Amino acid sequence: MPYMVETHDKPDSQELRERVRPEHLDFLAEHARLLLACGAKLTDDGSGASGGLYLLDVDTREEAEAFIAADPFSRAGLFSRVEVTRWRKAYLDGRCHLDEPTP
Repeated sequence: MPYMVETHDKPDSQELRERVRPEHLDFLAEHARLLLACGAKLTDDGSGASGGLYLLDVDTREEAEAFIAADPFSRAGLFSRVEVTRWRKAYLDGRCHLDEPTP
């Protein structure tokens, strides 16, 4: 069963986010096999980010927690809060997955 991880940046941390972003992107590329989707939560005008959302194809909460703990953003202390929630893949890429067996 996939997991959704939502991160919330600490206030006034845009400089830290920008500085660590290249290492973060390398980490995502290295773990792309686990990513159903991910991306930053942006301001309406797209000028800044305030956290992120990850949909991870992992089997356990512990795996999701280990993934986000290893993310360079997390290791750099960017996040004020991280929420890990089990997620049901109902629709993804325009395709219904509701009839698939649930692990």
